[in-house]
Amino acid sequence: MATSDLPPRLGSLSFHGPLSEARAERIVARLAAASPATVLDIGCGWGELLLRVLESVPGSTGVGLDINAEDLARGRDLAKGRGLAGRVEFLEESALGTAHGPVDAVLCLGAGQALCDPGQPYDPAVVLRELRRLVRPGGRVVLGEGFWDRAPTDDELAAMWPGAQASDHLRLGPLVDLAVESGFRPAWIESASREEWEEFESGYRHDTELWLAANPDHPLAAGTRERVDRQRSSWADGYRGVLGITYLTLVPVTPSAG
Repeated sequence: MATSDLPPRLGSLSFHGPLSEARAERIVARLAAASPATVLDIGCGWGELLLRVLESVPGSTGVGLDINAEDLARGRDLAKGRGLAGRVEFLEESALGTAHGPVDAVLCLGAGQALCDPGQPYDPAVVLRELRRLVRPGGRVVLGEGFWDRAPTDDELAAMWPGAQASDHLRLGPLVDLAVESGFRPAWIESASREEWEEFESGYRHDTELWLAANPDHPLAAGTRERVDRQRSSWADGYRGVLGITYLTLVPVTPSAG
């Protein structure tokens, strides 16, 4: 089956998460102010934010890690088109225990699971310890991490991802406290707005929905329709207005000399 016959994937998204252009610009500006020479993007996807940091800091270099070959190929194409191909590597490999550090800036946007043992429950404390290991003194970490904006009801949990539990996420305050306990100071705390969530959720499915409307009898339509309907329902009936994502700009605390 030709690639052109397949349902499109994520073509309407600049970022693989609820992140607006305005917020991304502010995050990049804060990172660029620290003049990072080396940047690591964990679970980078196509690395849009990574590329924007490199564009804002002349001479800087970056590495993006992901296990999705299609996203990585998109990232390489974007880098080439912006004249950044010689300054960035997109590597198809796991970030678990990665040796690509320490660096001056680490990005980890909604990809903390890449730093955790897949055989163990997700633990943001593990994520934060790994990020602390990967950043140099005086560096910066931008962590995009889910949190409960309010306690989910049993019905909402049942509509979310399979096996969703209230213990899957922390509230924002305890999450920030955990970052402090892990050796960081939270230089900036912000969270995605409802509009950013709606732009992301709609953009995530937009191209595929158009494809389904135009190709209702395609051999792949039934499975694609089931998947997309399930994704939409998990948001609209489940985590909409309940699950937040915070973008924490973290600065590592300099160890005491004593």
